[in-house]
Amino acid sequence: MKGAYLKFYVHEHRRHHGILLYEWLLEHARQSGIHGGSAFRAIAGFGQHGVLHEDHFFELAGNLTVEVMFAVSDEEADRLLELLAREGLRLFYVRMPIDYGVTRGG
Repeated sequence: MKGAYLKFYVHEHRRHHGILLYEWLLEHARQSGIHGGSAFRAIAGFGQHGVLHEDHFFELAGNLTVEVMFAVSDEEADRLLELLAREGLRLFYVRMPIDYGVTRGG
């Protein structure tokens, strides 16, 4: 199938409506009919302000990035981006065209 790889970058502590934003994204994508999504926590990175953030063993309250990704149809990607606009969320994202599917295993 043809579709879109949609990835959002959010700070791990950021909240929306009292819920961690990456959890909010996953839940609302699920509720809108998207069949799967994943969140991955970074170990180091920097953003537009050039500040390097790194994970350290004793660092409990992190400020690192969480990548939230979806492989979806173009229509699902559009709906999710429209939802974020309605919610007033300003997020950096990447959208790339992809081919996706499921292999024919045993």
